[in-house]
Amino acid sequence: MNNVFGLDIGTRNVVGTVGYQTDDKEFVVTAQYVREHETRAMLDGQIHDIGRVAKTIKEVKNELEKQTGQPLEEVCIAAAGRVLKTVTTHVEYEYAQESVVTGEDVHTLNLLGIEKAQEALKEVNDTSYKFYCVGYSTVKFFLNDDVFISLEGHKANKIGEDIIVTFLPEDVVDGLYAAVGQAGLSVANMTLEPIAAINVAIPENYRMLNIALVDVGAGTSDISITRDGSIIAYGMIPHAGDEMTEVIVQHFLVDFNMAESIKLQSTTSDTVTYKDIMSIEHTIPAQDVWDVAAPVVDNIAQEISAKIRELNGDKTVSACFVVGGGGKIHGFTEKLAEDLDLPEERVALRGEEVLGDVTFEQEDIKKDPLLVTPIGICLNYYEQRNNFIMVRFNGERIKLYDNNRLTIVDAALQAGFSNDELFPKRGTPINFTVNGVARLVRGEAGEGAVVTMNGKPASINTPLEPNSEIIIEPSTAGEAAEYKISQLDEYNHSVITFIINGRKVSCPRFVQVNGRLEPEDYSIRENDVIETRNYYTVRQIAQFMDLVIDTDQMIFVNNEEADLDTLVYENFFVEWKTDEYGVARIDNNNYNDTQESDSDDASVLAEQDANSTESDNTVTRTSEQMMNQVLDELHDEFAKEAEASAVPENELPENELPKNDIQEEDSSKNTVTVIVNGEPVELSGKDTYIFVDIFTHISFDLQAGKGRAIATVINGRDAQFSEELHEGDKIELYWKEN
Repeated sequence: MNNVFGLDIGTRNVVGTVGYQTDDKEFVVTAQYVREHETRAMLDGQIHDIGRVAKTIKEVKNELEKQTGQPLEEVCIAAAGRVLKTVTTHVEYEYAQESVVTGEDVHTLNLLGIEKAQEALKEVNDTSYKFYCVGYSTVKFFLNDDVFISLEGHKANKIGEDIIVTFLPEDVVDGLYAAVGQAGLSVANMTLEPIAAINVAIPENYRMLNIALVDVGAGTSDISITRDGSIIAYGMIPHAGDEMTEVIVQHFLVDFNMAESIKLQSTTSDTVTYKDIMSIEHTIPAQDVWDVAAPVVDNIAQEISAKIRELNGDKTVSACFVVGGGGKIHGFTEKLAEDLDLPEERVALRGEEVLGDVTFEQEDIKKDPLLVTPIGICLNYYEQRNNFIMVRFNGERIKLYDNNRLTIVDAALQAGFSNDELFPKRGTPINFTVNGVARLVRGEAGEGAVVTMNGKPASINTPLEPNSEIIIEPSTAGEAAEYKISQLDEYNHSVITFIINGRKVSCPRFVQVNGRLEPEDYSIRENDVIETRNYYTVRQIAQFMDLVIDTDQMIFVNNEEADLDTLVYENFFVEWKTDEYGVARIDNNNYNDTQESDSDDASVLAEQDANSTESDNTVTRTSEQMMNQVLDELHDEFAKEAEASAVPENELPENELPKNDIQEEDSSKNTVTVIVNGEPVELSGKDTYIFVDIFTHISFDLQAGKGRAIATVINGRDAQFSEELHEGDKIELYWKEN
């Protein structure tokens, strides 16, 4: 038979047990040995002197090897400590569609519960300790919100779990591993002392009842609560048998070991014999010891009772079982029953009766409550073999509680590596509205985390190997969303139509962002309010049509007198007199001192468009939205030419009046024929002609560019808009490809 070696490393002594489990679930103890610490090397369940504890462990190991005749290399241990923390939480996982629950799904649910418990503990942790998860227990499973004993194999839309997660400080666990290692042993399995005790003391068929198990050791008292078939809570208090021993030390003037002997004698005999530090021998009634210890017993019972009520939802339990050497002191169970408001018979010291399924090969071993925890440690090896393993994560050594299902994602969670850095992240989105309708443009997808284990590619679901080197390069975020006005369907496919001198004219709709006109290359920002404007001004229509309006003549909108700043809506009728089809160069001198009006937002916008001194809202800028860069360049060149050639009015010859910017057509002027895209075009009415003049003689849609540049070629070479034309020139005019 393969023996299991279990060690209960307690505050006062080390109990070693060797045995095996039969096919009938009976546990056979082949060897057992108890050794007290020579000094107080442990306090409150925590190792303070690793070397001293290691020495005691090695002595127990050597003795058990003699008894069994076999070398002992691996050991099962249990952790305890006054700063044990438990977190009970509820987690759920919802499937996209009804699915069969797998073991992996349950494992994922457990991990979610552990992660949630870790976060909850971080929020309330007011200590300097770094806590590690050392175990967890399922309280209840939920299948589609109904309570189930087991989930695996069932079909579900949603699964859930109530889970208890237990944590201990790093130095508690490190101390145990170090002491065991110095004794020449490796840890085969690790559990919690309350878990080990309850697995022996309270069988599963008892767990439907609301029962408390109290393991009173030397440094700590471990508490477990059962109800409805599950272990619902674990707890621990730093009050136990050593406090009784210390008060005996002071009262009877003895050393600690003699005080411990006095305490034990008082539990088995009516009289107690001892020697004080003066070597004087005394024989006293056991009652004297009980009286001295009574205040401490009362205090410990009160602390345990309060903790039981806290763990049980602020109410008492139906019964309480007590194990451990500290629980045998006279009057303890009676006082605990009083504090729990229970009859005395419902608080009982458990001993031989809980070891019914345990067989001892050695005849001299007495079935004792002291053996409950070490035997439970051995049994836990068969039920849930787990352990701590060490790995190096991104250069930092971490310890993980091994349940034989650990993956790289578990290491990442233990190291505090954010979930957000495991999975690809999209860039920042843009939320905005267009004509009152909410829009969302998502950012670009990023790259997932790059995972390696021992230098080889891996995934977050790759099983962990002990002492492996894990490196995770965080995932990246994609580019932030970017969207321009020119990409809006409302901009590209929405027009507004006017009737100009009896002719339909379709113009692109202006776009306002947060109440301001913006060009097509405007980058939309978060929470922008975008609206397509449903009107033009007369001036803007003329600008779009590249016309010069004769401002000396009346302008009519829907048969009513108007001006250049009058608002023109869909299907409005406009009548005006133009000077010439050609380059638009509206004289703004009459409009520069237009006063702002706060009576109407539309009026303000119209005034902004009309005011040529405002760089962000000029007619020229609006033209960038409506037309293309060709006309902008053209306007600039003609403006420069006009400025250069203009003669100040005060320098004109006497009696000579200033002439109009564009002269009336003179049919006597020169006529030139050029070839445009293979077709002859006759130019007339001027002495000379430049490239731009062809636009008044051909049909060429200047709106069709969609951001492309226009190609201008004369006789096979690139030409400027202002280049002079001659008879027979061959002209090519087309849109360049982006």
